[in-house]
Amino acid sequence: MRSDAVRRVQSGSPWEESFGFARAVAAGDRVLVAGTTSFKGRVLYGEGDPYEQAKVAFTGALEAIAEFGLGPESVIRTRMYLSHQRDVDEVARAHKELFDAVRPAATLLVVEGFVDPRILVEVELEAYRGAVDS
Repeated sequence: MRSDAVRRVQSGSPWEESFGFARAVAAGDRVLVAGTTSFKGRVLYGEGDPYEQAKVAFTGALEAIAEFGLGPESVIRTRMYLSHQRDVDEVARAHKELFDAVRPAATLLVVEGFVDPRILVEVELEAYRGAVDS
């Protein structure tokens, strides 16, 4: 892949079509993953459980970078958006289980809410592909 090439992947989320976005975009040595929730299609996994929603959301984001041959070890940044401060410890526990060995730069924010009020957690991540062939 050339360093100036951009490649996009879709996950099949109905929001990707209605909003007009890609799940992940590779540009140069970075792969950026859009906000990911615990929805798979139209089914919300982990309803009422912030830990489970975080695990499912991060797993979906990791599946997106796997399309580029990357795994958790390539993750250099994560962002976690929560609708309730009370859920910080549970989301942190899920993050630690997945990324403790990697230690990406991480940001956690409490937000007003999400598109669907059952969503407790939304995540983003950024991965590094290393040297890209020119």
